[in-house]
Amino acid sequence: MNWLPRKTIVVPIDFSDNSFRALDTSLELVDDPRHLHVIHVLPIITPNEPGVIWEMIDDQSRITHASDALKNKLTARKADGSQIIIRFGDPGHQIVDYAQEIHADLIVISSRGQTGLTRLLMGSVAEKVVRLAHCPVLVLKK
Repeated sequence: MNWLPRKTIVVPIDFSDNSFRALDTSLELVDDPRHLHVIHVLPIITPNEPGVIWEMIDDQSRITHASDALKNKLTARKADGSQIIIRFGDPGHQIVDYAQEIHADLIVISSRGQTGLTRLLMGSVAEKVVRLAHCPVLVLKK
């Protein structure tokens, strides 16, 4: 049942079960999986990390591995045709920036439900997205 039809939805995926539940919910909100933009944000690696020093890892190989893993997960969930976006940096800012670039109608994100000291020290990507987003944000709790 498509209770909230949207043209363009951004779904951040961190490969957790909760993020894939957000993907499943997003699939119910669009008519066509091509309207889904699945974004995964990788941390920036520093030049002094062993994999970089020994030339075993680079940004392009990281993009390729993340894209391939996402394609497999999307195919298994009948979400073929979804846009796959890989970015580097702070997840909250990258998600919001991408959503604004494509004029997204909605961001659907899962929340891990961190509380207390963990939330204070680590922050919450979902909370940052809610604060910074230009469009509505649907936060799904476990």
